[in-house]
Amino acid sequence: MSSRTPSSAAPRSALFNLLLGILALGWPLAVHTLLPRLGAWPLLIALVALAWWRLPAARRSWGWGLLIAGVAVLAAGHAELGVRAWPVLLNTAMLAAFAYSLARPPSAIERFARRREPNLGPRGVRYTRRVTQAWCVFFALNGSIALWTALYADLDTWTLYNGGIVYALLAMMFGGEWLIRRQVRKTPDDE
Repeated sequence: MSSRTPSSAAPRSALFNLLLGILALGWPLAVHTLLPRLGAWPLLIALVALAWWRLPAARRSWGWGLLIAGVAVLAAGHAELGVRAWPVLLNTAMLAAFAYSLARPPSAIERFARRREPNLGPRGVRYTRRVTQAWCVFFALNGSIALWTALYADLDTWTLYNGGIVYALLAMMFGGEWLIRRQVRKTPDDE
């Protein structure tokens, strides 16, 4: 008989998921530290496992595609490129999700906004759609720069951009949107 109860297992799972999330965000720093010591193929294996684990339960079958891509990259002798591709993969996934939400409303930002404001008016819906579009542009540009650093930059430059500069850019996007949203909320609804 197991002494674990479902309530005691949940915090461990949440903690494990938090640690995986931190590792995913800190991947460039981990690569910068571990790549010279371990080489690329162990990191590529860890990356595929991490990416598979982070997939939503409904999308876990996509992990087989990740595994096949990882094996192909490894077999082609480009394990380091595969390791550096993580930021490109993240930006591509976010761009796809946000763009899909524009094609199939409600938009991604509208979904987030409705958690705080369930009765979002038409003006709010238009605003959240524009913010979703702005995030699509951000993910496209950031993914392109991440791809360039993966293909052409040295490890230090790749790490600086993907493990530092991008977080400053994200903070600027969040901060800028927050300031704009405050102004938009102050303006009376014209409808």
